Amino acid sequence: MTVPRVLVSDPLAEEGMALLRQASGVEVFCSADFPEQDLSEVLQECDGVIIRSGTHLTADILEPQRRLQVIVRAGVGVDNIAVPIATRRGIIVMNTPAGNTTSTAEHTIALLLALSRNVAPACESLLAGKWERHRFTGIQLAGKILGIVGLGRVGLAVARRALGLDMKIIGYDPYLSSETAEKQGVHVANDLQEVLSQCDFLTVHTPLTSDTRALIGEEEIAQMRSGVRILNCARGGIIDEEALYQGLKQGHIGGAALDVFQEEPPNRIPLMELSNVLVTPHLAASTAEAQASVAVEAAQLIVDYLTTGAVRYAVNTVPIDQTELRGLRLYLNMAWRLGLFHAQYDEGGIRRVCISYRGEIAMKETRWITAAFTAGLLQTALSESVNFVNAELLARERGIEIIEQTSQEGGDFTSLMHTEVLTDVSEYVASGTLFGQQFLRLVQLGPFHLDTYLDGKLLLFTHRDIPGLVGFIGTIFGKHQVNIAQMTVGRQRTEPGGDALAVLNLDSEPSEDALIEVAAHPDIRKVSVVKLPDSGIYPPWLIADREESRIPS
Repeated sequence: MTVPRVLVSDPLAEEGMALLRQASGVEVFCSADFPEQDLSEVLQECDGVIIRSGTHLTADILEPQRRLQVIVRAGVGVDNIAVPIATRRGIIVMNTPAGNTTSTAEHTIALLLALSRNVAPACESLLAGKWERHRFTGIQLAGKILGIVGLGRVGLAVARRALGLDMKIIGYDPYLSSETAEKQGVHVANDLQEVLSQCDFLTVHTPLTSDTRALIGEEEIAQMRSGVRILNCARGGIIDEEALYQGLKQGHIGGAALDVFQEEPPNRIPLMELSNVLVTPHLAASTAEAQASVAVEAAQLIVDYLTTGAVRYAVNTVPIDQTELRGLRLYLNMAWRLGLFHAQYDEGGIRRVCISYRGEIAMKETRWITAAFTAGLLQTALSESVNFVNAELLARERGIEIIEQTSQEGGDFTSLMHTEVLTDVSEYVASGTLFGQQFLRLVQLGPFHLDTYLDGKLLLFTHRDIPGLVGFIGTIFGKHQVNIAQMTVGRQRTEPGGDALAVLNLDSEPSEDALIEVAAHPDIRKVSVVKLPDSGIYPPWLIADREESRIPS
């Protein structure tokens, strides 16, 4: 089995490096180990990479990747990662949202205080030998309204600290309930305009996305009170720098404090020439504690994923912890095999997939199970790698509609996964279940109910339910040295003579000549061979317990 390789492409605190070096079963490298090689080439020999803000994983770098499984950003922002391309390549992207929270919130408060009391220009004046107390009269924060756009971890941490300064807080975040915010002393506005029209200070704490780029622009600034002061310790580009410059120059904005910029370093942009602008060089997370925290968190995330499959703080897939993964892996394996089965058995181009979960399986994280089925369905059809991260995206791009239904009501089985695949030829139905703690079964195929192992080489044939067919096939396979390990027959009706389906588990793949002889029988209508992984083999993208399961490297 290949040992997972991790590249650390930016300087990482020693606490994180120590954790990586001590992790069993993981090789660790730094960019300095490959001084002559291009980053894209180095990554093609790696399973995971940890980056900070210095590395930009562009589309050109990620597009050729075939081995890379996971990217961890030691920090919050992922705007230096081409996330859509990573998703298409099936690469999980995770960040470390908790590590920087306290340091970023404290830096925001530091800038808030410095801005309100003119600390930086007063210091500069005094160092120049001047004594200009009258020139630097400030304003107190108590009683002022702080508007916070983005009430995630950092936004709420800022709010708690500002409340300690006797400020009033109004915030806007469409993903936070008003009940949750009110418990922390934050009044939640109905829209952004409500915040803009009321605040004395405005601070932004959202990620940089296509929706938040230039979120505060010329139109938004015009809605704000005269003399408002604006802060940005989140991401450059959330506030339109040209609009901010004009607002400051015209006197509508009383001051601004910026830790981040649209381009970094900013190279003396016009904003930096104004006396009422306070700037720092992206220092919000630059504390010894934050550096150590994000380094340890990033290292633990990548080790956990590469050794157990646990996914936390993912930005492009559903999170799943190690305990939940252990409880899901048999369902994921069953779903993947059902997808592989449909891919080989069904005829025609796929138009729609409907998956129904019944019983205990309906209480699981079915989005992962659906993704596993879709990965199996597309695995043999596409040249690119397909896994649970990119499967549904690739399906949508090909016009395949995926419908998911759940019902916790039980039926004949404790758990049942019922799949219907509509192609431009017909509709195909297959259902699977788990028996005990390890057995995967195919229990329905079309109108036929049966009990078949979902592994190895399967021969399926529909036929008229008459005596002698089993002996006929056994004779042919005996002649061609093909051993039948298991056989299941499902009838469409209870009495003999109607349509039936037989599934044979074979120890070896039958030759073309053997299949021609079987298909020649007048009462056999259709013969199909489906090749599934052997029992105990998991999908290559599913990290199961390495000591208990056999997973191909």
